[in-house]
This record gives sequence, C-alpha cells and structure tokens, in this order.
Amino acid sequence: MSSSHEPTGLTAGAIADTRRWLERAVIGLNLCPFAKAPHVKGQIHYAVFEGAEPAALLAMLRTELQALAAADPEARETTLLVAPHALPDFLDFNDLLDQADALLAELGLEGTLQIAPFHPRFQFAGTAEDDITNATNRAPYPTLHLIREASIDRAVAAFPEAETIYETNMATLERLGPDGWAALDVGPGAAGHTP
Repeated sequence: MSSSHEPTGLTAGAIADTRRWLERAVIGLNLCPFAKAPHVKGQIHYAVFEGAEPAALLAMLRTELQALAAADPEARETTLLVAPHALPDFLDFNDLLDQADALLAELGLEGTLQIAPFHPRFQFAGTAEDDITNATNRAPYPTLHLIREASIDRAVAAFPEAETIYETNMATLERLGPDGWAALDVGPGAAGHTP
C-alpha cells in the first residue's frame, strides 16, 4: 500500500482482483516466467489510484516510480499501479503511455525502470478486439507495471530463450480460447469485491 492508513474498499478490492489475475492468469498460465518469485517473496508493491483524472494518475505514477527507484529490491522488486476508474477506453490509456515514458525520461530513470501496460480491453496493433491473444496484456483494471531493468536483465540471463515468451503466450491463449480465459474468472470484482 502507498500509505499507512487502512485501505478503502475500492483499494482492497482492486488489489484482491489484481492478485487473483496475477495468480490465475500471469502465474497460473506461466505468461511471465519471472512473476512467481517476487509474488511468493512478497516483493510486489500494489498501489491503487482511486481517481479518474489522467493528470492525477501521472502524478501518482511519478511518486511510485521514485519510490521504486529508491527502494531496496529485496523489499520491493516491482510495482503494480492499478487505476480502477481511470481510462476505461483503451485508446485513451494507450495515449497516456507516451506521457508515462516521457515522465520516466524526465526523472532520469530510463535504463533503470520501465513501464509495461495492462488494460481490460488491451488490443495489440493488427488484431481484432476479440482476438484471444490480446488477453496476454489484459488485467482486471488499467494497470501500469513498473519494472526494474536490472531484474529484466537477470531474468533474461536465467531464461535464455526470453524472446520466445511472446510466441509461447500466444499459443497458450489460442489453446485456452475465449471460454477457457473466461473460466479463469479474473475480471473486476472476481475476488468478491465490487470495484
């Protein structure tokens, strides 16, 4: 959590839903071979942006990027910044990514951290909206994953065929199909909370 006060219902629900997605989809389907270790070790920081205004989300992103850069990797390996009420339209979310990358550069954190996008309506260029392969980047809510470059370097060194992960994920989702993805029950409110 970003603060020491008790999480609101929205914050707790968004975190529960995001953890459920991480456990069932990302780790459960092995979409990211590097996600399990920080999850098991409790090194993933969950931050929830409760507003809807993109400028305020960028302000919180600034805070979270600085906090991750300053944190001991043994305590905080990575951050998931979840925005349940912001940018429901994927194209708007996609537009924000340029500003997020500009912020990374402004903070002098390029080469130190990077930002990976996830969204409930994520769509890769050149795919139809209902293409199941889009699910590799679909999370319950708009989410910015803040990642340490050093972690990526270590993971790639330990997993020499890292470039095959994308193709493997596509094949996994095509085998699973829309019904299999739906059966994972990893959407908003799936963990028993109403967003």
